[in-house]
Amino acid sequence: MNGTALGQENLATALTTLSEEEELFRASVREFAEGEVRPRVEQMEHASKLDGELIKQCFELGLMAIESPEEYGGAGSTIFNAILAIEELARVDASVSVFVDVHNTLVTNAFMKWGSEDLKKKYLTQMATGKVGAYALSEASSGSDAFALKTKAADKGDYWELNGQKLWITNGNEAEIFIVFATIDAEKGYKGITAFIVEKSFEGFSVGKKEDKLGIRASSTTELIFDNCKVPKENVLGEVGKGYKVSIETLNEGRIGIAAQMLGIAQGAYEAALAYTQEREQFGQSINNFQAVQFQLAEMAVEIEAARLLTYNAARLKDAGKSFLKEAAIAKLYTSRVAEKVSSKAIELYGGYGYVKDYPVEKFWRDSKIGAIYEGTSNMQLQTIAKLIMSGK
Repeated sequence: MNGTALGQENLATALTTLSEEEELFRASVREFAEGEVRPRVEQMEHASKLDGELIKQCFELGLMAIESPEEYGGAGSTIFNAILAIEELARVDASVSVFVDVHNTLVTNAFMKWGSEDLKKKYLTQMATGKVGAYALSEASSGSDAFALKTKAADKGDYWELNGQKLWITNGNEAEIFIVFATIDAEKGYKGITAFIVEKSFEGFSVGKKEDKLGIRASSTTELIFDNCKVPKENVLGEVGKGYKVSIETLNEGRIGIAAQMLGIAQGAYEAALAYTQEREQFGQSINNFQAVQFQLAEMAVEIEAARLLTYNAARLKDAGKSFLKEAAIAKLYTSRVAEKVSSKAIELYGGYGYVKDYPVEKFWRDSKIGAIYEGTSNMQLQTIAKLIMSGK
C-alpha cells in the first residue's frame, strides 16, 4: 500500500494502515522479539554482547536480507518492512534492532545500489545467509565532517593498500564484510573518497577495541585498524573517487532506520510505563486513576503517534521512488527527541524503581541517547532540513 499516492485527507490513515502482508510480517517479528529476544535482553546487557544463537536466528528468519533481491537469497521486500522489523525489535531491545538495521539499511542497501553484478552475487548472497555486514565511515577527526578522512588507499597495481583507523563502527565484532571509506588523494577533498569492500580475513585488517558505552551495550561498537591492508582491485564499491555519493545516499536511507529504532524505543518505554501505572498504588489507588498521570500518558501517546507518522511517511516515499531526504532528516531528528523524552518520563512514572536496573525503563532511556548522535547528529539533521527549506525544495 502506497500512502503517497492518496489524497491529503487520507494520508495519515494510509501511512499507518498496513497491508495484510505487512501486518503478518510485523506480527512475526513481534513474536520473535517477545519469544526469543526478550528472554536474552538482561544477559546480553550484562555481557555487552549479542547472543550468538540470536544472530543465527536473525538470518534464519530472513531479517538480515529484507530488501535484498530474491536472486541473491533475500526477501525482495521494501524498506517499509525493514523499518517495521527495526521498530518491533527496538521495542524490546535496541541493540538487536541496530544490529539488523545497519546490516539492512546501510550495508545491503549500498551493495544493491552501487555494487557490480559480480559483487552483488558474491556478497549479497553471503550477507543473506550468515555473514554480518558493517559500515565504516567515521574516524576520530571525521564525525559530522564526514569527509575529513585520514584513512588512505594507495593503488599498488594489482591491489589497493589501505592504512588508517576507523572508530565507532557498529557490528564491528560480528561483521565479516565491511564497507570502508578511504581517500585516494587528500588534495581532491571529497572527490578523492572511495568505498572499498574489506573482508575480515584480508591481510592487514584487524578489529581493535570495543567501546564501553552508555546504551545499546550489547551492540558492538569498535575500532577498525588497517595496516597495509590488501584489497583486491575489483572490491571497489561504485566508482573510484565517488565514495562520497555512496556514503551520502546510503546514509539518507539509514536515517529512516534510526528513526524506526527510536520509535520502537519510545513505544517500548511507553508500554512499560502504562502497565506499571496500573500496578503502582499511591494514596490507596492505582496511580493511573490520577488525571495528572493520565495526561502524561496521553502526551507520550501523542508524541509517539507523530513520530510514527513521520517515520512511515519517509519510508513510504522511499518505496515510491520519490524524494525523501528532508522527510528522513525530520523523522530522525524528531523520533530521537521523542525516544529520549518518553523514556525519561517513563522513569519518572516508575518513581524510585525507574532509576534502578531491576526495571526496564532506565535502559530505554540509555538506549535512546545515541539517536541524537549516530548516522548524523541532530544539528546535522537541522542543517539538512534548513538547506532544503531555503532552497525551496
